[in-house]
Amino acid sequence: MELKKIVDPIQLFKKWLSEAEKKEIRDPNAMQLATVSKNGMPSVRTVLLKDIINGNFVFYTNYESRKSEEISETAKGAICFYWKSLNRQVRLVGNIQKVSSEISDKYYKSRSKGSRIGAWASKQSKELESRKVLMEEVKLFEAKYNDDIPRPSFWGGFALKPVEFEFWEDGDFRLHDRFILRPTKIKNKWIAKRHYP
Repeated sequence: MELKKIVDPIQLFKKWLSEAEKKEIRDPNAMQLATVSKNGMPSVRTVLLKDIINGNFVFYTNYESRKSEEISETAKGAICFYWKSLNRQVRLVGNIQKVSSEISDKYYKSRSKGSRIGAWASKQSKELESRKVLMEEVKLFEAKYNDDIPRPSFWGGFALKPVEFEFWEDGDFRLHDRFILRPTKIKNKWIAKRHYP
């Protein structure tokens, strides 16, 4: 892979994601999201990228989950995409903040009824006595709401604003191609530097 020295990483990411969408069997928008608590303890889980807005990577979750608590404590995170079908990886590091209520509302309304009900029924990251209890909660909310299901105040989007990108491509004999990009003073332009694998 060859990169120009000055690059727009969002456009390059979208190109790679588009290629992954054609080859990756399932969830090419799956990303590992790492957060850290105020005590410095990291945690990581897989979430789905749902949008890129003004260069920010947007995902949705329960605002009372562990990840949300850690985001509220430090406002920092890292994301990693790995597409095995392409032997490529993209890593981002940045600051995280909530998206607007309008953006969360719009996305929530686009979800299936089952997913909207699920947002109400799941007390994400809390201890659950049994699967039966969860399914009973689902039935309660299905009875409460028809098709007009409002977005819970405890559910919505976050956006990670990258301060660093890494584009990685597999190479023979573990001699991978690796570029790290950091922002320049030019809007939407980043400087790319090759690193040892």
